[in-house]
Formats: sequence, structure tokens, C-alpha cells
Amino acid sequence: MNEIKQNSPYAWFLAARPKTLTGAIIPVLLGSALAFSDGQFKTAPALLCALFACGMQIAANFINDLFDFQKGTDRREDRLGPQRACAEGWITPAAMKTGIGIALTLSCLAGLAVLFTVWGQLPHGGWELVVLGVVCILFAFLYTTLLSYRGWGDVLVLVFFGFVPVCGTYYVQAYTLNMDVVVLSLVSGLAIDTLLMVNNYRDREQDAVSGKCTLVVRYGKKFGENMYLALGIAAVLLCFWFVYTGKLTPLEFIWAPCVYLYMHALTWRKMIQIGSGKKLNSILGETSRNMLFLGLLLAVALN
Repeated sequence: MNEIKQNSPYAWFLAARPKTLTGAIIPVLLGSALAFSDGQFKTAPALLCALFACGMQIAANFINDLFDFQKGTDRREDRLGPQRACAEGWITPAAMKTGIGIALTLSCLAGLAVLFTVWGQLPHGGWELVVLGVVCILFAFLYTTLLSYRGWGDVLVLVFFGFVPVCGTYYVQAYTLNMDVVVLSLVSGLAIDTLLMVNNYRDREQDAVSGKCTLVVRYGKKFGENMYLALGIAAVLLCFWFVYTGKLTPLEFIWAPCVYLYMHALTWRKMIQIGSGKKLNSILGETSRNMLFLGLLLAVALN
């Protein structure tokens, strides 16, 4: 990749890590699908929520890239993950700081546009969204710089890839929350956490050396394997709620959540067969694909 020109548009494209945007889009997709099912779908808030989520994900990627470069973990010879922009010299640290500022600014503009669209129609006038936006920005920094090193990553995925985006997307369209959206938030958060789990499973030895105390570092390889499988199973079992409430028929439950579970189980088998090393990067790709399939299939089935 030496032909990549420093700070070029292509370098920024790689730094944004577009493959990770799946995790940002799925919660918005699910929240919007549920709003559509309830007859509450509104195009403008849904699209703006997607822009906010993608902007925050890109900003978080930039923050992670810069922090790991400054900490030195991206420059270690035993690193197994994909190449990073600062470590490879594609983006200078000074430019990355500017990029973080731009990504956060664009996210804030999308958030303000959501507020402008729904202001006065929400139970608390929209101020709750202001607080939520500030919390998202705060934790984008805290996750990378502190909380991920203390084993809080999985909890934060449930919150910021589950409850916050799914409930938030539904809320700005329906102006209320219900048990359906709470359950759907858990489905989203658990499924997306499989991506973090396999990432931590791959990096368990390097994380232990770096002092990053993930759950896999703390409880071991076998725990990571079992937890990866269990997260997908739990996400699917929660979908029984929608069969109970009549939003999914038994047949829809089979061709949506159960198809995902089959794909997830096959990926899990490959993961434990590989066990360690850079080949686990292929499991990251498959996991991202599985998550996307679940989001798309479930969004269709709910409607």
C-alpha cells in the first residue's frame, strides 16, 4: 500500500473503514423498519439518523486510529488487525485530528437537522436529543481512550449500537417508545457485539501485552468462542417476542432470524477451527456480512 498518497482522498476513505459502517446502519435500519411497521415512518428523520450514526462511527474510527498510533499498539510487529492510516503513514496525526473535528462537526449538523425536523413534537421538546448527542460524542472518546481497556466494550456496544440508535431512530419518528423497540434494541446490540467479540478473540494475546483487559483477555479463549456463539443465539431467541406480539409469523421467524443463526453458527465453526492469527480477519468479514443479513431480513420480515 506504499503507493497511497499521504492525506489523499483514498487515504481518508481507507481511514474511515467503510466496512465498519454496517454496525452504524443496522440499528437505524431496524428502528426505521419498526416505525414503518407501526405506521410512524418519517423519511427525513430516518435519513438524518443514518447520517448521524455513520458520522459518529467514522469519527470513532479516526479517534481509535490516532489513539492507538500514539499509544504505539498499531506499530507492533505482532499486530494482527488490518492496516491503520496513521501507523502506515497514509494520514498524518495532525491531519487526523482535523478529520476527527470535521467528522464530529458533520455528525452534529445531522443531529441538529433531526432536532429542527422534530422540534416541539417530542414529549420534552427535543432537549433529550441534545443530551443524547452530547453523550454519544463523549463516549466516542471515552471508549477508545479508557473504557475499552477496562473491559467495558461489550456493554457499550449494547448501549450505543443497540438502545441509543434503535430507540433514538424510532423515537424521532413515532415520538414515543414501547417494549417492541426495547427488545429490538437488544437484538441489534447483541448481534453487533459479535463483531467486537471476534475482534477481541483475535487480539487476545496482543491485548494482554498492551494491558487491554477485554472479556476474552480476562476469561480466556474458550470463553470468547462460547460467548461469540451465545450472542447470536440470544439475538435470535429475543425475536420470539415479535412472534408473540404478532409482528412476525412463524414462517418469517424461520427465514429471517433463523437464517442468520445458521450463517452465524457456520462462521463460529470456522472461527474455532482457525483459533488464532491473521486468518481470523476473514471471520470479521463474515460476521459483518451476517449482521447485515440479519438487519435486512428482519427489517423486511417486520413489514
